[in-house]
Amino acid sequence: MAQIQESGERVAANVERVIVGKHLEVRLALVALLCRGHLLIEDVPGTGKTMLARALAKSLSSTFKRIQFTPDLLPTDVTGLSIYNQKTQEFEFRPGPIVSQVVLADEINRATPKTQSALLEAMEERHMTVDGTTRPLPQPFMVIATQNPIEYEGTFPLPEAQLDRFMLRLRMGYPDPMDEMLILDEQKRGHPIDSLAPVADAEEVLVMQAAVREIYVDPAISDYIVRLVSATRTHPDVYLGASPRGSLALYRASQALAALTGRDYVIPDDIKALAEPALAHRIILKTAASIRGIDGQGVVSEMLMSVPIQAPRPSPERQGVRPA
Repeated sequence: MAQIQESGERVAANVERVIVGKHLEVRLALVALLCRGHLLIEDVPGTGKTMLARALAKSLSSTFKRIQFTPDLLPTDVTGLSIYNQKTQEFEFRPGPIVSQVVLADEINRATPKTQSALLEAMEERHMTVDGTTRPLPQPFMVIATQNPIEYEGTFPLPEAQLDRFMLRLRMGYPDPMDEMLILDEQKRGHPIDSLAPVADAEEVLVMQAAVREIYVDPAISDYIVRLVSATRTHPDVYLGASPRGSLALYRASQALAALTGRDYVIPDDIKALAEPALAHRIILKTAASIRGIDGQGVVSEMLMSVPIQAPRPSPERQGVRPA
């Protein structure tokens, strides 16, 4: 686990050369990457959403493609299409921008639901089907989507199936005054992204992703995750609670956070730190609750206070005792 922690800190420090004062947000992006998950960044323009995706891709020496979502964007503009070659008299497949290791879906809620659905298969199964032919996507594969939460004109709300495929949702927020002064000073003559060098590669990321799956999760922690997610489904203000995919996302994310902290086991604080980014965007509230100003984040906070957790019990292997 020390190697994952070291590599994670190296990548985070490199990204933070561009994204100033956002250590927690950068760490959450790394958590999603190590879990083979996808990231939804929701905030107002100019807070560094796109730059976070670019800095992460450059730090990992990964291929990077940006898709600018607009109302006239077609599904084939995302996945690619087959074009007839008159010389060879055969159809040739021209891959779209989705065929990349890090894909930035910029302003994803500006495209129609039909175009948004072009990402569903790729995000869940890591391959795409065009003209009846299924093609694998490069590994590691990660979709980072951005959207503006306060602008509704000319936008289309993300379908529930689309939202559920994002492992984590985060908000960048405005920088502190001192951090903003540092940003002004650093970008006086150029942008730090232009001189950013890679500090890891795709092979190293794949090794870390495999190692994260081996992090120990006590049955009491798993039970806590299930009860926490189940509580969102029975809350009086919730129309539709978090899905089993949400439980798995919280489980995987806690493993990655433990590894980045240098531990080979998950603790309850990992679950509490990740519950809101992993679950809040999966909760659909009743109309009356939305009118009262209740949101998914508030529901998750309430669940964290009301759902108790049992003390984890080390397994026999972790105690150095072999089971009979």
